[in-house]
Amino acid sequence: MNSSVRSFLKAQAHALKPVVMVGKGGLDNRIVTAMDQALLSHELVKVKFQAFKDEIRPLAEELAVKTGSELVSIIGFIATFYRVSEGHLIHIPKDLAQKGE
Repeated sequence: MNSSVRSFLKAQAHALKPVVMVGKGGLDNRIVTAMDQALLSHELVKVKFQAFKDEIRPLAEELAVKTGSELVSIIGFIATFYRVSEGHLIHIPKDLAQKGE
């Protein structure tokens, strides 16, 4: 994902509320399943870390790998993820997708 696409997705995610919460249980199967379902229906999902606040980056990267998504950004205790679904709910402009290729 190039920086132009990342900036576009950050702008799209700005108004979104976190849909998945990571608490003291950490990244268990329930979180991965909930995240997978959220990505299927929304494509762009925010996750709030209520625990493990000093380990957000490694946990977010692990969650991205487990769900086959891309980590768009981490701001504070909220991470944003993106994964294309069959419905293509978010249309990334072709000129942004082609930059840097």
